[in-house]
Amino acid sequence: MTTQTTAAKTVAASGPNAPSGLIGIPADLARALATGGSVLAVVSTFLAWTWTAAYPGDLTVYGYPGGLQVLVLVGGALATLFCLASYGVKGLGWLTPAGADAAVKYAVLGTFATAWYTVISISVELGGVVNLEPGGYVVAAATLIALLGALALPFERPEPDPIDPEAGGWEQFTHDAGHAMAVLRAAFASGSPRPVRTLPSYAEILVIVAVLAIALVVFTYGIGTEYDEQFVGFLITAGFGFGALNRSGLIAHASQISARHQNITVCGAFVAAALFPFTQTDDQYATLGVYILIFATVALGLNIVVGLAGLLDLGYVAFLGVGAYAAALVSGSPSSPFGVHFPFWAAVLVGALASLVFGVLIGAPTLRLRGDYLAIVTLGFGEIFRIAVNNTDGTSGPDLTNGSNGIASIPDLNILGFDLGVAHDIAGFTIGRFANYFFLMLLITAVVVLVFRRSGDSRIGRAWVAIREDETAALAMGINGFRVKLIAFAVGATLAGLAGTVQAHVTYTVTPEQYLFAGTTPPNSAFLLAAVVLGGMGTIAGPLIGAALLFLIPNKLQFLGDYQLLAFGLALVLLMRFRPEGLIPNRRRQLEFHEEADAPTVLSKTGA
Repeated sequence: MTTQTTAAKTVAASGPNAPSGLIGIPADLARALATGGSVLAVVSTFLAWTWTAAYPGDLTVYGYPGGLQVLVLVGGALATLFCLASYGVKGLGWLTPAGADAAVKYAVLGTFATAWYTVISISVELGGVVNLEPGGYVVAAATLIALLGALALPFERPEPDPIDPEAGGWEQFTHDAGHAMAVLRAAFASGSPRPVRTLPSYAEILVIVAVLAIALVVFTYGIGTEYDEQFVGFLITAGFGFGALNRSGLIAHASQISARHQNITVCGAFVAAALFPFTQTDDQYATLGVYILIFATVALGLNIVVGLAGLLDLGYVAFLGVGAYAAALVSGSPSSPFGVHFPFWAAVLVGALASLVFGVLIGAPTLRLRGDYLAIVTLGFGEIFRIAVNNTDGTSGPDLTNGSNGIASIPDLNILGFDLGVAHDIAGFTIGRFANYFFLMLLITAVVVLVFRRSGDSRIGRAWVAIREDETAALAMGINGFRVKLIAFAVGATLAGLAGTVQAHVTYTVTPEQYLFAGTTPPNSAFLLAAVVLGGMGTIAGPLIGAALLFLIPNKLQFLGDYQLLAFGLALVLLMRFRPEGLIPNRRRQLEFHEEADAPTVLSKTGA
């Protein structure tokens, strides 16, 4: 574990077992190189990096960073602050409650990756390094110097495991490779953050507001990236920036503060989300916003089934389809054989109840199965639903869903005289069609979050967790396993159907191809399950963040073409290898995957 936080401690260490860096540079010089390189990287963003505006972002202007220069500026500034904190500069100690060195390495590495990606991209797209202006060379040299300095910062090296002296060449190689990986992990490890001191309530609320404001800015910037190079740079900067903040201990402190004011944090998060449409000049990115909310809401419903109850459901998207089809059939579509037009509240009830009925009908005979057998049955249900709605076209079966053509021309919602299909002016802001549905979907997401929180903290929620952890032990303690699992299945199906009723009106058309097990475009069952696992099973924020990432990243990586799923799958494999508990882990699951982690004072059931 890295306990080094100041230059003074580095100098004090001596002897053959003294901490050392990955590169043989003296600690004082290494820290100076990291600091100076980071400062120079910030300065370079105010220089021109190329001579022509043919490269996206117009990097030809002096004194005004643009495009990818802004990302390098942010990364360099963050690295500079951590470097100064490592010197013990007064007033910056709060930045590194878990130590500065690991945070410096992550921040410098992210700045280096973004800068060199930009330089290489300019050279490739414009035809050589001759197209670089002095600023391009400066930022490349500065970030390389900073990286060398950061990698030379000292850390405690782990002792190698003993090996049999008679071990063969392969055993020796695997032993050396394992030790090398352990050393690399130790180089980027940080210590346990010191406990955050109790602040006045108003100060802690201001901290929560600041964190939510930063999150809104980051999300708005990411969703509004205008070209491929900028989005790739954003992913690099955001990923390493989050890693740096996490290693510094700031994420842990923010989590502790938000845990003291959970209701305020949840309300503040929804207020921040509601402000998103007001940051947009048109309806273009509000479209992505409403689809992300639909995807996230369904993922949160699946989190009840998978994250709390531990039931692997591979056909969950079918419940979204049941709700969408049920609402479309009674919402006045000319393709509907019923010819009725229910008000929104009635259509919502129809969609939710239809999904509830299907959840009970499918769950009742199958939930006595466990593990892989249950997963296979739910996968079969998802495919049966898609084939059934494809065949109920009046030819292969009854005329109900219009077959592969689906139910089209679903009218926009009109709630209490408020037409969601037309733009409205609110406080001088024009709120378009998708922004209207964004607010509606945000309200439904709030309902789903409320259901998740209340059920997770209830008696039935504790029974779900018991079933998930050890079903045999739970049954021995008197829990009715079948009843508990059926309730989880029914609640999850109902929440998915609730989201499906809005999806039907947003997309205008409901077709069987929208509800596949796997595909390049979410929502589908594979992406929904990945969102829950990626974000963190059993938590509220985890599936919401995981769903946002899984919807936004494939949408922005379309330039990869046939290699999109390959890159996406590789990223998921790496994430599951190095962070199997998810981005926002439940504390109990984090302890399962990382036994060396410190035990928490209180174990939460549904996460922060």
